[in-house]
Amino acid sequence: MDSFFSIYVWPGLVILFQSVLLLVVLLVLIAYLLYADRKIWAAVQLRRGPNVVGPWGLLQSFADLLKFVFKEPVIPSGANKGVFLLAPLVAAVLAMTTWAVIPVDYGWVIADINVGILFIFAIASLEVYGVLMGGWASNSKYPFLGALRSAAQMVSYEVSIGFVIITVLLCVGSLNLTHIVLAQEFGIGTWLGLPPSLLDWHWLALFPMFIVFFISALAETNRPPFDLVEAESELVAGHMIEYSSTPFLLFFLGEYVAIVMMCALMTILFLGGWLPPVDIAPFNWLPGVFWFVFKVVMVFFMFALVKSFVPRFRYDQLMRLGWKVFLPLSLFMVVATATVLKLWELLVA
Repeated sequence: MDSFFSIYVWPGLVILFQSVLLLVVLLVLIAYLLYADRKIWAAVQLRRGPNVVGPWGLLQSFADLLKFVFKEPVIPSGANKGVFLLAPLVAAVLAMTTWAVIPVDYGWVIADINVGILFIFAIASLEVYGVLMGGWASNSKYPFLGALRSAAQMVSYEVSIGFVIITVLLCVGSLNLTHIVLAQEFGIGTWLGLPPSLLDWHWLALFPMFIVFFISALAETNRPPFDLVEAESELVAGHMIEYSSTPFLLFFLGEYVAIVMMCALMTILFLGGWLPPVDIAPFNWLPGVFWFVFKVVMVFFMFALVKSFVPRFRYDQLMRLGWKVFLPLSLFMVVATATVLKLWELLVA
């Protein structure tokens, strides 16, 4: 009985506690990132943004949560009720599942699996099903058009993201996210005799892929200027037109969890994860989780700025960018990276 408890029950309780703790911290972080998103957008447009609920409007996200929870959900009479209610749940749960393999510091990860990057890519590919289900089950033309746009858009830019990830994997030689971060302790800066710093991170060695990943992440998560899925001037709110109350909240939550996950993935792949910008005092006195959260917030700040001042693309421009620019560029970079690594190996040998 003791062995059963120590082998099965206790590890299960630990994983459950870690999962709940991670989700609570993640949801609180997203509440304030959403507030920051609105404040940044307001500042660019010379407005004040949320400033009524709580000091400086800090409780606005929680007020919005209560509003959504207590509103009555309205289900269209012609909708497929089961799929209609399941779709936002699928979107939110899949988005949160990817965080199981994200390391926020060395050893601070729920599941440190050797195929972590593949797990994220597989789950992120499934997220389009929540959008498709919502658009189809609404039994309305605009949601269905929005869902079709989403499917085409997400598939198009997942191809580019996949090739970007391959270039990083060629440099690291591992699919484990912790190993990807640790591989960035040494690089161009240390070869020049400098202490470990941000010059060793992959953003410098793979700068074109860094840019491609950032733009592809915007398109993958339906962020402006690639929010064609819910373009207000054309499709009102895309696949979410018929949704209200808690189901709409779940769609919205899933979207922002996916956005923050892309920020975290960009931090891990290109910005050194939890590593300090320079590995000297006082920077290395701070815990790694501080640097990880700081970098994620900075990447999100760039996402928010793009939303503020870049005009929306047309759909044909979006597809052309994905298939005619990013796909050839990322393919070239995969070949170039593999060639340079092989030549370096031959030179060293």
